[in-house]
Amino acid sequence: MLIAHRGTRPVVPESAYVAPSAVLCGAVVLGERARVLHGAVLTAEDGEVRTGADVVVMENALVRGRANHPAVLGTAVLIGPHAHINGARIGDEVFVATGASAFPGAVAGAGCELRINSVLHVNSRLEPGTVLPIGWIAAGDPAELFSPDRHDELWEKQRGLDFPGTVYGVPRGTPMRTIMARQADFYGAHLDDRLLDD
Repeated sequence: MLIAHRGTRPVVPESAYVAPSAVLCGAVVLGERARVLHGAVLTAEDGEVRTGADVVVMENALVRGRANHPAVLGTAVLIGPHAHINGARIGDEVFVATGASAFPGAVAGAGCELRINSVLHVNSRLEPGTVLPIGWIAAGDPAELFSPDRHDELWEKQRGLDFPGTVYGVPRGTPMRTIMARQADFYGAHLDDRLLDD
């Protein structure tokens, strides 16, 4: 499904494949021979989504572009099922496994592996070739790798990365009612979306 959003439409080269149940919304530009499988969503909210050549976005993955953080996928990248790439830059030849997440401002250098259910935190950078183990969290620039049992140490690193400011544009401690009223207004831009025939 191709959708025009905020006055822009997806660009899909003839060599690409987009499954009938996948969604490309707004300023999404696919590279040559890109493959977007069933249930995947590539949505350019108020920033671009761009892929290089030979990229595969598997079933039910989400790739979201943001104004200050476009989602950019390099060449020969795999985005696994149920993965979540939100305003992150993914270098060439990166493997993003099932359920892995990369948040706004994050960068995964060329040749990285984000294994099952791993997290690349906001404003964090993985050096090229880094392997982020199953279920681990990477935080910082350059990123330090944390096993899930090291939450207190992770929080010390994570606190300074400004998740609420980066993702929602608000200071830490802003009430959820305020955040969600802003989010409802922001996503209200989809009320003007239109389905494209091609």
